[in-house]
Amino acid sequence: MIMNKKLILNLICALGIFTSCAEFLDPYPYGRLSEEDFWKRQDAVQGLIGQCYDYMKRDYNNNEGYYLDGATDDAVITSSTHDLSKLSNGSLTTGNKPFDDSWKNAYKAIASVNKFLKDDRGLNTRYLVDAHLDSLVRYRLQGEAYALRAWFQWDLLKLWGGKGIESGEMLGFPIVTETFNIFDDEINLARNTYEECVKQIEADCDSAFKYLPIAHRDFLQDKGDLNYAGGRYWGRMDGITTVAIKSNMYLTWASPLFNPSNDKTRWEKSARFAKEVIDFKLTVDNVTAGFAPKNRVAWTNPNFPGIIYSSRYNNNNDAMERALYPKGFQGNAVIGATQELVDAFPMKNGYPKEHPEGAKLFDPQNPYSNRDARFYSAIFYNGAKANRDNNTSKPMYTFESWINTDGSTAKDASGQNATSLTNFHVKKYIYMGLNWGDASIKKQPHSKFYIRWAHMILNFAEAANEFEGATGGSFGLSAKDAMKMLRERKTYDNKDLYSSNDPYLNEVSVNTDLFRTFVRNERRIETCFEGMRFFDIRRWATDISELNQPVHKALINKDESGDIHYNKEVIRERVYESLYIPIPYVDILRMSNLEQNEGWNNWI
Repeated sequence: MIMNKKLILNLICALGIFTSCAEFLDPYPYGRLSEEDFWKRQDAVQGLIGQCYDYMKRDYNNNEGYYLDGATDDAVITSSTHDLSKLSNGSLTTGNKPFDDSWKNAYKAIASVNKFLKDDRGLNTRYLVDAHLDSLVRYRLQGEAYALRAWFQWDLLKLWGGKGIESGEMLGFPIVTETFNIFDDEINLARNTYEECVKQIEADCDSAFKYLPIAHRDFLQDKGDLNYAGGRYWGRMDGITTVAIKSNMYLTWASPLFNPSNDKTRWEKSARFAKEVIDFKLTVDNVTAGFAPKNRVAWTNPNFPGIIYSSRYNNNNDAMERALYPKGFQGNAVIGATQELVDAFPMKNGYPKEHPEGAKLFDPQNPYSNRDARFYSAIFYNGAKANRDNNTSKPMYTFESWINTDGSTAKDASGQNATSLTNFHVKKYIYMGLNWGDASIKKQPHSKFYIRWAHMILNFAEAANEFEGATGGSFGLSAKDAMKMLRERKTYDNKDLYSSNDPYLNEVSVNTDLFRTFVRNERRIETCFEGMRFFDIRRWATDISELNQPVHKALINKDESGDIHYNKEVIRERVYESLYIPIPYVDILRMSNLEQNEGWNNWI
């Protein structure tokens, strides 16, 4: 049963987040208004929607970004005291709160849009004198409200969907669609079933789609409407984003952890929604100087055409570079790639290094040569150079990560302050025109590309393969052909990939199981450090042992003659006791109806 109440969590008043409980629903940045005055202020009413975007992460430097990869087999967090390090090694306590802000911010946003949606007050507010332009604003805001509620509900389901510790049922989050007064109503909510949460999110996506433009693009609008529609609203919810949300949600619900009976209709829905987004990008958004399937991902361009939905951006910012470079280049190296992730990248002919065709190119004592071009655009390794603007004639820094026979270490070797523990550093998001030694330091914007073209290709390929195999054609596109588009795209460094021949893709496409393994690995390397691997390996898992595998660093020794020898060494053990994330402990304590997830016996 859906609980029609608005959840206010974690005693926000006691935490000092707001000056009083009554201000929980007050729109940013206005102070307290009477209810009557509030609805007379169109700017205040719009603030109910606008403030929700502030609850979204604006880059990858957080617990839902690359730090989350540090709790998987893809990366290791440098700090052993980080909450996600503790989550991955089995030492997380009730005092650690790796995701409490996400829980709290989701319900703050939901409370805000619920107030806007109640009795259609937001829809019936007058925003502009001109009736036509007023309708553009009213419908857009109404659609954004539904879309934002779906977005934050999906974040709750993605993070906390799991099997109840007492009921054994697959549960989601407490569904909240109405407002209530914290001083008058008692808070004691129960989690809805996972399926109820899926249906609620889908309904909100469908409601949003009815009101929103398909995308915020100038060429899709009448010129006379561009002051209140079109590209000026890039970065806000639009119709195609709601379709992508449904694809993401159904992909998870179709996966083994949540779909033990393998209900194929879920795979079909994920594929169909992903294909709708793919078609939009190919047939509508593929305009002059706009989206093109083969274009590289430009991480420092907040208007990159391959984006489906992204956060607001941080302008002229170097936080990502400071976090990811090692101390030797004035960074902090907060995270490093594992040997497992490095090994996941194919050889330059497209074959895994374990495959006989890949093995022909792989040299264990020169392991970073002849690799897939995507490897060089995502990871810095021993001997790699940070080249200005990726121009090999303009090196700014060389990574050196070896240990000498006398025990001394090179400047970037693991074990030193502000260096990666794995002897690999992250290149993926770094602006290669930045050098803090320059007289005039150039910085670029950074944002979070929540949903992009490649994600929808990967969704479609995985789901379509499970539904009908790699070469099926019921969607008008096969899973194989979708992956061909992805593997023909240029790398982040603008290098060509498999544009002419891809025999490995042909080889794996003859078998559903082979193609499944292939797509999962492609998803791994495409989305590394984006905070997606954490959820992927869980939804694919059927047993906790699949998560509890040790991860390795590169062990690099230089002998007396100057030759370098490569091996690997365990750097972290993974000790998970649950496939699920714990519901925030403070709310478990204060709401007796709120059931904890399985495996968190000490959190009840």
